[in-house]
Amino acid sequence: MALAPCFVSFAAIVFISSFINSLLLPSAHPLDLNATILPIFDVDLLEFSLNLEYLEADFFLFGSFGQGLERVAPNLTRGSPPPIGAQKANLDSITNGLILQFGYQEVGHIKAIMNVVRGFPRPQLDLSASTFAKVMDQAFDRPLQPPFNPYANNVSFLIAAYLIPYVGLTGYVDTIPKLFSTTSRKLVSGLLGIESGQDAVIRALLYPLRQVKVPPYDIDVDEFTRRISNLRNTLGRAGSKDEGLTVQVNEGAEGRVQGNVLAGDQFSLAYNRTPEEILRIVYGSGNESIPGGFFPKGAGGRIARSHLPNGYH
Repeated sequence: MALAPCFVSFAAIVFISSFINSLLLPSAHPLDLNATILPIFDVDLLEFSLNLEYLEADFFLFGSFGQGLERVAPNLTRGSPPPIGAQKANLDSITNGLILQFGYQEVGHIKAIMNVVRGFPRPQLDLSASTFAKVMDQAFDRPLQPPFNPYANNVSFLIAAYLIPYVGLTGYVDTIPKLFSTTSRKLVSGLLGIESGQDAVIRALLYPLRQVKVPPYDIDVDEFTRRISNLRNTLGRAGSKDEGLTVQVNEGAEGRVQGNVLAGDQFSLAYNRTPEEILRIVYGSGNESIPGGFFPKGAGGRIARSHLPNGYH
């Protein structure tokens, strides 16, 4: 019986560790007796997700509204510089309305995350047409002429939108089983539901257009999605976790269909991507330690910053 005090439950260890971390580590939520104290591991994963939420919020808001978080929710930017090159897209009224809804949904996501963790100022984002053009040049392994412009028309914007929510979706699939707290899992499950819906809407809008040429190129929508998905697989360096709007029949659902309106594995389950895989993709470098692409100065949060060279800290 003398040994009994030595036996401390795993749950107690996690709670004590989380409490100490919440006091000592700056990225944890400030101590609040009415708030749930989250394990620091949960905090890191939740904060990492802010990077893509910031990216999506400003891309969708600017594309539909012509202004971003500075106008809609300036407190969420925490004084960070505005995105580089973001602008209003040339969209029809229906598409514009859908994208505007997406933008406001992302604002809600940022608020929901910051309700449970401290977060960080929005990283410097580059949403310029030239950044998207570089991604497309990578995808096609040659410069497109003229350079791809996501803001030029409906189809181009939807193809650019195809780039983003799916990456966040796969990140949330990876995150949920790693979380300790019920509060964290509930939050990320809710985020995943909406991100999945956004990706499904984008793919559903593009699917009937898959054989339509993307102006001004002699390249159809289907090939654009296939090239983008292949590029993300290459940059992620973790196998095939991405698929275009059509696939070989043996790779479709139950090996019976070529249509691929939703991407999934052999059991039609969503793919997962780690934070490191996501950084490799959004940086466009294939390396979580080499910033670029949509995050020219690197992403925010402890996980992303831990991979950066000293000059970025």
